[in-house]
Amino acid sequence: MSDHISYRKKQQYTVLFAFLFIPTILLLLFVIIPLVKLFEYSFSDWNGITKTYHYIGFDNFIKVFNKMPDVWLSLRNNALYFFIHLFFIPLEIIMAYMIDKKIRGAGLFKTIILLPFIINGVAVSYMFSAFFAPGFVNGALTMILKNLGLDFLVQNWLSDKEVVNYSLVFVSLWRYSGFHIILFLAGLQSIPKELYESAAMDGAGEIRILYHIVLPNIMTVIEIVLFLNVRGALQVFDIPFVMTNGGPGHASSTFTFYTIETAFKFNNIGAASAMAVVLFLLIILISKIQNSLIHGRKFLYDSN
Repeated sequence: MSDHISYRKKQQYTVLFAFLFIPTILLLLFVIIPLVKLFEYSFSDWNGITKTYHYIGFDNFIKVFNKMPDVWLSLRNNALYFFIHLFFIPLEIIMAYMIDKKIRGAGLFKTIILLPFIINGVAVSYMFSAFFAPGFVNGALTMILKNLGLDFLVQNWLSDKEVVNYSLVFVSLWRYSGFHIILFLAGLQSIPKELYESAAMDGAGEIRILYHIVLPNIMTVIEIVLFLNVRGALQVFDIPFVMTNGGPGHASSTFTFYTIETAFKFNNIGAASAMAVVLFLLIILISKIQNSLIHGRKFLYDSN
């Protein structure tokens, strides 16, 4: 009997090892080892071509913040993506709440709002490049405004330094807001309907229901969306790369765009690795700050 039990345990361990071996190897090959090499290269002067390189300490990190003025410009552009998306998160929650209330055509709305996220980012960027193109014939937005008699609103949407980033953020909002709404909707559908019924019997209005029932129960989803917002805002690349190539000048370049340019245009893998490490640490830092604020907000809900 004991031999049979021992044999079954060996079988279980063998199956467990077989299932965990491949994911562990993939994790090591594509995540852990590249991350270690990234930190190693950030302290070197490697140009990405030669087989040898020298360790130069923190020189790359000092260079990133002291001798690369475009880094601060790119971070300011990233901040624009972050704060505008952050401002729209409450609106996304309200839209998800309205859809969850079983409004007419809710199923159609779910499909429509998720489509932009499903479409390839490069395709979206090319589509909006045509939408924002200058001229009455080529640019759909310009044509619409002129036909409405709003000529004074026409801008050089992608070539004006003061306007270009807002145009790109609009594209980012169009693409990702629907995905956020679907995440919030998934959280809302996990809330027991009895809570809504009890609140309605107590005479609670929609605002009180949102504040005391909806928000506390979807706080985990809000944390996920906030993290996605931080990561997405700091890593945005495809939209400015395709639509403006970081221009005019470097007016619309983002931190990731400038990192890739440093690596492959200027062959400075060491500095680019240092920038990637800074990006990695920024995502962790801002996410920690957000989580601290969210947990403080949870305490307010609990106290009420």
